[in-house]
Amino acid sequence: MDIISLFTGAGGLDFGFEKAGFNTIWANEYDETIWETFEINFPNTILDKRSIVDVPSIDIPSSIGIIGGPPCQSWSEAGAGRGINDKRGKLFYEYIRVLKDKEPLFFLAENVSGILLPRHKEAFHEIINQFKSLNYNVTYKLLNAYDYSVPQDRKRVIIVGYHKSIGKTFEFPKAENKKLTLKDAIFDMPEPKEALQYNNANDPNSLKLPNHEYMNGGFSTIYMSRNRVRSWDEPSFTIQAGGRHAPIHPKAPKMKFIEQDIRVFIPGKEHLYRRLSVRECARIQTFADSFVFRYKKVADGYKMIGNAVPVNFAFAIARKIKEDLNNLKREKGVLTRELVADDTCVVLK
Repeated sequence: MDIISLFTGAGGLDFGFEKAGFNTIWANEYDETIWETFEINFPNTILDKRSIVDVPSIDIPSSIGIIGGPPCQSWSEAGAGRGINDKRGKLFYEYIRVLKDKEPLFFLAENVSGILLPRHKEAFHEIINQFKSLNYNVTYKLLNAYDYSVPQDRKRVIIVGYHKSIGKTFEFPKAENKKLTLKDAIFDMPEPKEALQYNNANDPNSLKLPNHEYMNGGFSTIYMSRNRVRSWDEPSFTIQAGGRHAPIHPKAPKMKFIEQDIRVFIPGKEHLYRRLSVRECARIQTFADSFVFRYKKVADGYKMIGNAVPVNFAFAIARKIKEDLNNLKREKGVLTRELVADDTCVVLK
């Protein structure tokens, strides 16, 4: 089942969908620091490197589905929160434009929990109504990736639309019983290397595992305002897109509270407080070690991983979509409205 990917990033969403049996045939990513990483991990996918604003829909192949997470910074609780008034927020309309022109059987859009804040209510409902106006049954939900085999607290809004020709609405998969912890994800890993001066990347051949290096440098007063350490038997804090704010490795004791917004490292234990490595963050985001990230600056590695959708989270949702499409094929003898190169398909009338 062929799909296309918008605002692709390093490909966490795509990787999860591939595990569920989908095939990303075309992807779009404008950030040049990501291109090499995507191309080595998805060698059979066409990567369009233009801004989506400059990509006419006719250049995009037809497919059974569209997936992607429009940039989330303008909706973030930690950011300025300009939402749809920010040029990055407006990229949601580019997603809608492509969806309207290609009209696949389903779509999935992912974004941060901040998009549900009261100050964004009107804009978010406008986006949902735009999706619905394109002949889709649309549902959305705030989910925690921790409920779907991801060792991390990470809340994200998932929007799924099924074309009305399917005759049903997507139902989100139930939370899984097994919950993963930091011990499950990174306990078996050797010690990483510190990044080179100015946080340049090490020679990859010098690392015990791909990307197993961590950012050096001090910790800001904002960082020290709250505890940044989770224990081995807990899930990680959210993996963010900035290496400066990467969580501390769980071998360190939890930070000591001094007063409101002030914490310190436990005296005498300061040597234990290091940021998680790029590879440790990737494991927490459930990327396989075989998924290699390419960068010159370690910060770019953290950025790619922190912006990605956790692979297992994407897989759980993709598996449910795949199940629904397979049921559609069995029940109605149809699979796509057009074009998938599969001799079992019958075109929907």
